[in-house]
Amino acid sequence: MAHLLIVEDENSINDLIAMNLTLVGHTCEQVYGGQHALCYMKENRYDLIIMDIMLPEVDGFTLISSVPKNTPVIFLTAMGNLTDRVKGLQLGADDYIVKPFETIELLARIEAVLRRTNRSMQLFALDDTVVNLDSRVVTINGSEVDLTLREFELLEILIKNKNIALSREKLLKLAWNYEYSGETRTVDVHIQKLRKKLNWEHRIKTVYKLGYRLEVDS
Repeated sequence: MAHLLIVEDENSINDLIAMNLTLVGHTCEQVYGGQHALCYMKENRYDLIIMDIMLPEVDGFTLISSVPKNTPVIFLTAMGNLTDRVKGLQLGADDYIVKPFETIELLARIEAVLRRTNRSMQLFALDDTVVNLDSRVVTINGSEVDLTLREFELLEILIKNKNIALSREKLLKLAWNYEYSGETRTVDVHIQKLRKKLNWEHRIKTVYKLGYRLEVDS
């Protein structure tokens, strides 16, 4: 997956972002001030930088001018007024997220930026299964597995949020963009089909009274 730099002076938020990035397969480094961020950017290459604006030493609006060319930036900040959002985007940020934020939305925004900048991993392998997220081809031991469009869309959401428990409501909204109805078993039916087709009975876990989680070894 991708290698990211988190520039956030609030330890709890920095750690929360890092934990969730690691859970879905990314690697990351954490810094807590603008000056340290400058040093890290000079010495390392990152696929994406998540950056607060109100930072000690050097603020995010100033710091973004030192970001290496073609490295995408997402501002993650409490500064939510229109003027600040416009300024952040005009300075070159690829996205602007206002605190407080939902973790699942942050991960989705990160994936969208990585996809736009061609820095996201296109292949996902687990056990004997390989999923090509670009061509939408799934193979087991080299033999192609036939998935319906909806089965693949659900599989893609599980992969992008691996090791994270997702409710049925969230899966329906992310995979098929419509609200959950308590009377439908759409997610359950498609999960059962995926488990059977991919031999993932032990991988797609049922989360009691919530939904499902694709379990991937660290």
